[in-house]
Amino acid sequence: MASLRKASAYSKKRVVPFTRVSKKRSKSFIKTVPHQKIVKFTMGREDLYQEGKLPHELTVVSEENVQIRHNALEACRQFINKKLDKNLSGQYYFKVVPFPHHIQRENKMLTGAGADRMQTGMQLSFGKSVGKAAILKKGSKIFIIAVATPKALQFARQVIKQVKSKIPAKIKVLYQDLSKEAARS
Repeated sequence: MASLRKASAYSKKRVVPFTRVSKKRSKSFIKTVPHQKIVKFTMGREDLYQEGKLPHELTVVSEENVQIRHNALEACRQFINKKLDKNLSGQYYFKVVPFPHHIQRENKMLTGAGADRMQTGMQLSFGKSVGKAAILKKGSKIFIIAVATPKALQFARQVIKQVKSKIPAKIKVLYQDLSKEAARS
């Protein structure tokens, strides 16, 4: 398997979405589509969340325009879900909000002695598809975590703090108490 370029090659760049995949191969701009690395988008007890039994909700929000690759989202998802499942065992709801549609391209370049005679440089430099990313605007939701108790809320905040380094954007965590909102209506 080829190694990935570092995320900074893609994450802060302004990009036009490259997503055109058609059932008819001749109409498709993208001939080969990389498979989705995110396995699940919702974890935990969605039924408890829908019933309002998980009143403390944390929402992780992007503070800047950014591209987040699907392997970064999957790494965060696995880490958060493992920690929540181990410590809160079924008393939480966790959702990955963005769906990676944008297909990233890479123009492979050879390096080393003699490589100058083998590559075309910028001629025909469109590139081959190497991965997917979610294009997020400022204020877009990344993750939603809902828990039952204030103690569990503190634990969820710690888990988010640990996962911050895997996300290539500045993020903020918004808190919402759903029990107070339900009492108002």
